[in-house]
Formats: sequence, structure tokens, C-alpha cells
Amino acid sequence: MTDQKKNRQHPGAFPELGPDTVLNIVEAGLGISCTNLCRQFNSYINRVFELKAVDGRGLVVKFYRPGRWSKTALQDEHDFLLELDQHEIPVIPPLTLANGGTLGEHEGLCFSVFPRCGGRSSDEFSEDQWLEIGRLLGRCHAVGAVHPSKDRVKMVPNHSTREQVRFILEGGVITQPQTAARFSSLCQELINEITPLFKDMKLSRIHGDCHFSNIIHRPGESFFLIDFDDMSMGLPVQDLWMLLPGVPEESLLEIDLFLEGYETFHHFDRRTFKLIEPLRAMRFLHYIAWLTYQYLADGSAPIVPGFGSAEYWEGEIGDLADQLERIRKGMGGFGNMA
Repeated sequence: MTDQKKNRQHPGAFPELGPDTVLNIVEAGLGISCTNLCRQFNSYINRVFELKAVDGRGLVVKFYRPGRWSKTALQDEHDFLLELDQHEIPVIPPLTLANGGTLGEHEGLCFSVFPRCGGRSSDEFSEDQWLEIGRLLGRCHAVGAVHPSKDRVKMVPNHSTREQVRFILEGGVITQPQTAARFSSLCQELINEITPLFKDMKLSRIHGDCHFSNIIHRPGESFFLIDFDDMSMGLPVQDLWMLLPGVPEESLLEIDLFLEGYETFHHFDRRTFKLIEPLRAMRFLHYIAWLTYQYLADGSAPIVPGFGSAEYWEGEIGDLADQLERIRKGMGGFGNMA
């Protein structure tokens, strides 16, 4: 990419957040005193810091990237977490600030504070744990179905995916016109192919980014569902497919166990199994848009060092084409679960 594009700053670039600034904001926001601990966590979109109150409580403050979400969308996330917590579902809700709410603001920068809760993620689940995950997500989705969010993205191809493709193309991160044209044409083909599959499917509030790292286990306690940044209006199957050990037709035992736990609390629409591969394709584009946002805001995308190179785009176009072909061929059967 050109130096001009590398140096261009997106409106979502973060202001400087040094330790003194972070500590002062949190102390004022909670009306407490903190120790000098201020440890920054790895986070590619927001800025997240670990703090410690003088009374010994561990705290995590999250500063939301400017322009990434509206205040209403951020409040949607908080309200969902608070509803889940009220139903004794294991999540980590934000703390109430001195202003009486959970969302603070400092010089136009929104933030929230959470209790520090340790835990570890798993790379795979036992049969009993698949049942537990099913129960956890069934309870979560039952609450999510009570009412819609006010300003969260609708995770369907003709809404979220189309907007992400537009953002990628308008961001100028594909510098070769022919490559941009191929990418645009392939994405349009994909969207046209899968959009009819989502017709009449009911959307509700879901986690939206439910993978192993966002489910933590604490000794002697149940699984906790964390990081609701990508909360959306979507299909419950979205919160299942990234946890599967392989493609759906090779994960029938895990799906069966999950459904046994899930349907103790909430109905699961089995028609949506056919949408796993379309959702996987949408995830490809979601991830590219995420990297594009980071690149335009910060001038780099360190999690993918080659982002934006000709080789990168060739690989992404090839993967999308392969996924489109898989969607067209159709998936294997699901036996009595379909």
C-alpha cells in the first residue's frame, strides 16, 4: 500500500490513554480509589486495562473505540448482560458507575468497568460439557428472544455482510483495481446465493462471537460466557457452529448433545443447520472488515502481518470461492436432527 494510505487515520483512532489518565477516569467513574496497577490487555479494537481497587477488588476497564458503536448499541450490550445476570446466567455484567448507569464517557470516549474474573478456556469439550454448553446457550437465547436490541447489527447477508463488503471496498485496502473487481463480483455472487436461505428466519439477540476463547471455566463453577462486543440480532445457530470440532456432518454427536442441553430451556430451529456454511462465509467477510477497520484506524493490522498484500487478497478470494462452491454443493444430512 502507499504511504499515504498507511498514514491515513480513521475517525476511530484512539486518543492517548496513559496510566494516569486511565486511573483518574476509573476512580472518578466509580467513586473509589485504585492502586497504581494499570496493565493493558491485548485488544485489537478496544483498549482494555486491568486495575485494582485499594479494597483489593480486581477491575477491568474497557474503552470503546470511537465510531465503532453508537451509545445506544453499547447500551444494548450492557442491557443484555444485565438481563442475563438477573436470570442468574453466568456472564460478567458491567458495574454501576457513579452516574447511576453502566456506560461512562470522558471527553467523548465511552467506557465501562467490569469486575476482574479469572478463568481458562478449553480447546475441546467433554460430553458432559457439551450438555452444559447447550444449557448455557439455551438459557441465554431464551432471554435474548424476549425483545430485540435497539441498535445492533442484523447478522444476515443482505444487511451486515453487504455493509461489510461496501466498507472493505470503500476503504481502499485493495489497491489493485482488477483484484478489487474480482473481490466485489465474488462477494455479490455469494450474497445473492445465500440471501434467500435466510428468508423467514427469526432473529433474536445472540452473543455473535461464540468461540472457545469467549467461554471460560472457573474451578468449582459453571462455564462463563464473556465478551459480548459482537452481540447482534442473529440466528442462535451462529453461537454454535464455531464451537464444533469440524464441519457439521462430522460433528453429529456434539450437535446431538448440545441440542439435548439447549432444548431444556429454549426451542432450536433445526432448519438453521443448513445456514452454517453460509454463516461461515459471512464470518470470512466479517473478519476481513474487522482487519480493514483496524488498519484504517491504526495504520496496521498486526494480527495478520501481510494484510492488504496481493498475496493476502489472492488467498482470501480463493477461500471465498471455495466456500461458495461448498455452499452450492450442499451439506451432508443430519439424520433425525434435520
